[in-house]
Amino acid sequence: MTESHSRVAIVTGAGRGIGAAVARKLASDGFAVALLDLNEESVKQGAEDIVAAGGKAIGVALDVSNTEQVEAAVARVAEELGAPTVLVNNAGITRDNLIFKMTDEDWDSVMNVHLKGSFLMTRAVQKHMTEQRWGRIVNLSSTSALGNRGQVNYSAAKAGMQGFTKTLAIELGKFGVTANAIAPGFIETDMTAATAERLGVPFEDFKAFAAKEIPVQRVGKPDDIANTVSFLVSEGAGFVSGQVIYVAGGPKD
Repeated sequence: MTESHSRVAIVTGAGRGIGAAVARKLASDGFAVALLDLNEESVKQGAEDIVAAGGKAIGVALDVSNTEQVEAAVARVAEELGAPTVLVNNAGITRDNLIFKMTDEDWDSVMNVHLKGSFLMTRAVQKHMTEQRWGRIVNLSSTSALGNRGQVNYSAAKAGMQGFTKTLAIELGKFGVTANAIAPGFIETDMTAATAERLGVPFEDFKAFAAKEIPVQRVGKPDDIANTVSFLVSEGAGFVSGQVIYVAGGPKD
């Protein structure tokens, strides 16, 4: 390692799907990785798999919207792996419904996980980044930020992630910290499978229909997002900050 900063990454929502793929990719890139998720069993298994493959990782269970749990988790990561200099805010949930059917709980739960969770995680981790004068923050937005029927809560949260990202880039840039957002399009995950089930459509048909509307004629895979994260947290991406990158198989406004 030639860099003066530590190579420790935290990935939230790392129990499955995109988060799990990101954790594996960063481990293969040489980072010690902390996998964080509400599901303790899944992140511990993910960490064990990384270690078995020759990497260094730990799994930590937490609710990202709980201040005390976030601060305790970040402190544990710093103690066991070293000061974190990479943070991927990926934790997310959906509570889809049309506006007239959406409950207060549907709204609050989505805002708490996406926005409050990302705020708490970033606030806790940025001090380690600024002390080392190097850091990389990647926030997961979505093409739903542009508007999506039945997702007024999720769309608002994902649009909020973009403003959050741009402001972090402005505030933290002088400390050598970059902040960028990735806005995935249709990615084949448990979450999109659940959406297909909710709509009463077989998942294979759901994916096939989506692929027809995507210029590259396929749906995305978690590794498509992981590869983009890998670039954004690299040394070579140090002049890329405050950007929203749509990884969606085609252009998005």
